[in-house]
Amino acid sequence: MSKIGKKPIIIPEGVEAQISEETIRIKGKNGELSLKILPQVKVELNDGKIIFNAANKSKSSWANWGTMRALVNNAVLGVKDEFSKILEIEGVGYRATMDGKNLSLALGFTNPIKISPPEGITISVDKNTIKISGADKFLVGQIAAKIRELKKPEPYKGKGIRYQGEIVRRKEGKKAASATT
Repeated sequence: MSKIGKKPIIIPEGVEAQISEETIRIKGKNGELSLKILPQVKVELNDGKIIFNAANKSKSSWANWGTMRALVNNAVLGVKDEFSKILEIEGVGYRATMDGKNLSLALGFTNPIKISPPEGITISVDKNTIKISGADKFLVGQIAAKIRELKKPEPYKGKGIRYQGEIVRRKEGKKAASATT
């Protein structure tokens, strides 16, 4: 039985939820998200609460029950307060700038890399930090991962793009061989 699926989601002020046969629409100050209802999950809206139940006692039904509740909870939190990820750039000559809405990265390649965010995602740059924010938790994480993938932090000098607070295990470099005869 799902411990997460049992908990109802209380809809906060300023957030609206609509449930149809196949989708759930969550609307708030930061945008609107719609989620497809996973199979074998029953969803009800009662007195400002969204309640989830498994349709039957199959293993997939129980798994989808908790997953559906977590996805809807993330959507409710996202339209109320945005999700954000912060990336740090470290290295000589590595920098990020904004070209309108697009992000331009100089990472030691011959040409700068330009990234245009999808609808609903905002990117801002301050010195050597990049902040990605939006209502959809999945999209925020996916864009942050794509940017980090361009130049992962390397273990010898620590140069690259990393999440804020990420610890990079450093390796010791090669040692000079001494000639002893």
